[in-house]
Amino acid sequence: MPYGPSFLSLFWGIPFAGILTSLAFLPYLAPQIWQKWHKGIIAGWIFAFILPVVYTEGWDSALSVTLFSLTHHYFPFMAVITVLFTVGGGIHITMKGKASPIMNTGFLAVGAFLANIIGTMGASMLLIRPLIVLNKYRRTNAHVVIFFIFLVSNIGGCLTPLGDPPLFIGYLNNIKFFWTTIHLFLPLLFVGCILLTLFWILDHYYFFHDPNIKDPDHLHTEAKFRIEGKRNFIFLSAALCLIVFENIFKSFSYPLLMNIIRDFLLLFIAYLSWKMTPKGIHDSNQFSWKPLEEVAVIFIGIFITVTPILRMLKGGESGAFAPLFDFVNSNGSPNALAYFWATGIFSSILDNAPSYLIFFNLTGGNPLSLMNENADLLIAISTGSVFMGAMTYIGNAPNLVVQSIAMRSHIKMPGFFGYLLWSMGILLPVLLGFSWLWFS
Repeated sequence: MPYGPSFLSLFWGIPFAGILTSLAFLPYLAPQIWQKWHKGIIAGWIFAFILPVVYTEGWDSALSVTLFSLTHHYFPFMAVITVLFTVGGGIHITMKGKASPIMNTGFLAVGAFLANIIGTMGASMLLIRPLIVLNKYRRTNAHVVIFFIFLVSNIGGCLTPLGDPPLFIGYLNNIKFFWTTIHLFLPLLFVGCILLTLFWILDHYYFFHDPNIKDPDHLHTEAKFRIEGKRNFIFLSAALCLIVFENIFKSFSYPLLMNIIRDFLLLFIAYLSWKMTPKGIHDSNQFSWKPLEEVAVIFIGIFITVTPILRMLKGGESGAFAPLFDFVNSNGSPNALAYFWATGIFSSILDNAPSYLIFFNLTGGNPLSLMNENADLLIAISTGSVFMGAMTYIGNAPNLVVQSIAMRSHIKMPGFFGYLLWSMGILLPVLLGFSWLWFS
């Protein structure tokens, strides 16, 4: 891949910064413009990167950079996102009953576990509507959705690369599939148990002070549920087998060709799921390709324009990002605590997937080192991106989806800064304690 000296100046980072800035602010400052023109805006930033490459390095270089980004990062990423999105959209859960605090707490715990199998986006789309139905009778229920975003849409998905996009990006960069399961289990247990406990206390208070509940001490109701589209669990198992046994594909003489075959098979599984799922199930889930389409457009821009950024980050203290390198390193040694908060802050105000990619490469991007002697750095980057993606609505894509569904269900969700107050009051102290215990 071509990297002339001029290719490593901060000038080449403008298109990537432009995409992230657009994602962070335009949906709120100019929602109508963003909704109508977001594809054109992303395309504009892509061309703002490619055309200067053509001018300075030639067409061959531009084509090489683009194809490398597409084949090594974008296509594998989108194949996995597509199959999980499609299979999850083919499963419908119908629930009846009235939720008690213990039922809500158990629901969030199960949802957090499920996020590791079908992804935070899949689990969010599958479970948020049943949870809303169970709590529809209560006057105060916005806190249930807020904790759902904390636990199901973000933190719960930290145990596998399927759980959250940042971890799958690590997997594409040769982090072993079960590394996250082994090394992030205790962080999840610590943060998850505290949040579930805080939720139960808060939900218990609201439950016993809700005027819509005439006799809370004697409200005994069992939730009845029905699962439709069970054949999709077969498709899900097939997709998981293809992804888990990634190393089999890498052992062949032509790994790129085998990866293309793997991605094709994943898309074929998604196609079978779509065709074999009754239309009524998709209608019940209000299934739409629009969220997947938006993810596809956004990430093609991110993966193409981030290419020079990753190269500059590998330069470390002698590269263009020396100030950032100095911030996360103390006396020349990497500081896991600084990596956690730097990754987390970027994830909160931008998006957790590119934030993970930035700091992964700032360490040098050596997967063997990060999985072994520098495991604390990879734990810090992984938890920082996944956990703190829950700090704002824009930290992770499922956050906005859940907020939108809740508001359409007439739940009075807080606005951007109102949600930030919730996360700063509840989630931030928990993460402060976690980071002090793990990385100090």
